[in-house]
Amino acid sequence: MAPANFIALAVHMIWLPLSRACNAVEPKTSRVFPAILIFGDSTVDPGNNNYIPTLFKANYNPYGRDFPGHIATGRFSNGKLIPDILASTLGIKELVPAFLDPMLSDGDLRTGVSFGSAGSGYDDLTASRSRVIPMLKQIDLFKNYIQRLERIVGEEKAKRILNGALVIVSAGSNDFILNFYDIPSRSLEFNISGYQAFVQNRLQSLIQGLYQLGCRTIFIVGLPPIGCLPIQETVAFQDPKNRKCLENQNSDSQIYNHKLTTLLHGLQSLLPGSKIHHVDIYNPLIDMINHPKRCGFVQTTKGCCGTGLAETGPLCNPETPTCEDPKKYLFWDSVHPTESAYYFIADSILKQLGFNQIRN
Repeated sequence: MAPANFIALAVHMIWLPLSRACNAVEPKTSRVFPAILIFGDSTVDPGNNNYIPTLFKANYNPYGRDFPGHIATGRFSNGKLIPDILASTLGIKELVPAFLDPMLSDGDLRTGVSFGSAGSGYDDLTASRSRVIPMLKQIDLFKNYIQRLERIVGEEKAKRILNGALVIVSAGSNDFILNFYDIPSRSLEFNISGYQAFVQNRLQSLIQGLYQLGCRTIFIVGLPPIGCLPIQETVAFQDPKNRKCLENQNSDSQIYNHKLTTLLHGLQSLLPGSKIHHVDIYNPLIDMINHPKRCGFVQTTKGCCGTGLAETGPLCNPETPTCEDPKKYLFWDSVHPTESAYYFIADSILKQLGFNQIRN
């Protein structure tokens, strides 16, 4: 695969942005949710892609450099992902496993799993390019999960677990980067407003599917300022010294998020007993980028792995040098945040869940 093509495909694996407040997540709370269920892309894939035929894996060094045991599990970071941090802090479990992991225990199934697949998106075209699991296909995996859960705990208890579970959906950025900006196939069919509507229509189908299967508390992560991703800046600017955020892409993200808020408000009113929330992380990320010292970051425009300008996935490998201290970097590779950054993101999500006792 040519380097330019790989860079374009590598941006599939897009991440959740950061919180405004740079606080450490406080120790475990009493358990509120019986389980955590995760759907999405590389921001929430703990290793599902290890078990499918795709290039988009992270089960090799230096990924997992700071994970417990220094193991490269398939998580696209140097350490834990946001679902792991949330699950631990909320007292659910220490780590959220991949549903496709053949070693899943009954206990893992009772307390929740991730169906996330690096490179995925709401648009099936996004996932088909890199041969990963589309978002709506993740619903099919979820149906299989429910059947297995019912065999373990019985139908009634399984229903209670699903009704009470915290569901997080994190995707969308890959759709716009791959299909509209860097490889503009969908821009031949839609203008930006039309494609936003197309993507959100797919998202609506996903939410309705989750609701019909018993989920009631659903958090939907909005778009980050896509134009500030290091790899997007690299694609747009030939001179590494003159890279900067792409304001048109950031503006598109803001408009998408505004539409998302309206969509989710309407859906909640149509789905009795549901709590459907938009996790707004656009503004907190911009604040983090503009004021990195608040969180102890020194570098926010490139990743820790390699040059930090284009390395991600196979380009970030055992032969690639890494920075000395990832805690000073917002990004681990040119797309994905460091574990330290993920802790700040988790802090923001916990606040939106109503857990406000966060301490430094």
